[in-house]
Amino acid sequence: MLNVTFQDVLMAASRLKGRVDETPLLHSDILSAETGAEVYVKMEAVQKTGSFKLRGALNKIDSLSKDEQARGVITASAGNHAQAVAYASTLKGISAKIVVPSSTPQTKLEGIKRYGGELIIHGDIYDEAEEYAFELAEKTNRVFVNAFEDDLVIAGQGTAGLEALLAHPDADMVLVPAGGGGLLCGVALVAKAVNSNMKVIGIQTEASPPWYYAFNEGKIVDVAYSSSYAEGLHGGITQGNFDLAREIVDDFVLVKEEDVARAVHWMAKEHHALVEGSGVVGIAALQQRLIPEVHGKKIITIATGGNIDLDRVAEFHNKFS
Repeated sequence: MLNVTFQDVLMAASRLKGRVDETPLLHSDILSAETGAEVYVKMEAVQKTGSFKLRGALNKIDSLSKDEQARGVITASAGNHAQAVAYASTLKGISAKIVVPSSTPQTKLEGIKRYGGELIIHGDIYDEAEEYAFELAEKTNRVFVNAFEDDLVIAGQGTAGLEALLAHPDADMVLVPAGGGGLLCGVALVAKAVNSNMKVIGIQTEASPPWYYAFNEGKIVDVAYSSSYAEGLHGGITQGNFDLAREIVDDFVLVKEEDVARAVHWMAKEHHALVEGSGVVGIAALQQRLIPEVHGKKIITIATGGNIDLDRVAEFHNKFS
């Protein structure tokens, strides 16, 4: 059961001050003109380690006792959380084993090793990597650092939303890429504390839609998964995050894989920014008119990460140019 609160986000912000970057809030003139809204993009793609994940990882690693630090940590990730845990652990001199699926982009694999993590590739999807990481944690007595179902991780991720909403507390809506739900729940806690009427909408792709169907059914249900350009959002959800999200998230929408690719190319072309597929799903949703009643509204979406292989960027450039 999760017990994270807005106060925990404020405490995380104090703890992380000066240790993570306060990332830019980009006003997109082009997307604003296209939608009739005022659209801002929180550029966590330029955060240290290339994603928002460092916020949660640092906040969690900071909490470990000396005994836990001595035992070392282990985690499972689609890549960004892995890099963040490796980085945060190295800062503390803690051993970190990192389990990722075979679908993890090369740039993320290189980052894990560069930041000092012991890389283990297992399984084709996140859920298989996570199951193996749980087994290793039990065998080795390491501390498992969950990517999303953890109060401290959620509070840390929520600081990205706190920065954005301190700049624009009059925002009407926040669009949040939804993977495991750590960022989604953290940002939603902040949004509802600032203004209970602010809409929080989670965005997934059709290739990995567990939140969308669980939210509509009122319970976690089995869904089909397929290969995704937004691999960072790929995988199932847990009861703790689902229960919390039901209280503070207003809705979910699904975007098509083709539109994710188009949005990656669009960000590179129009804003000269490299953003991975997971980070552009909010932009894709706006471009495809999937969010109702946006005209005249102030909208923030989060570009969650920039760890994308250059050959993937070239592929999208050739496809849409």
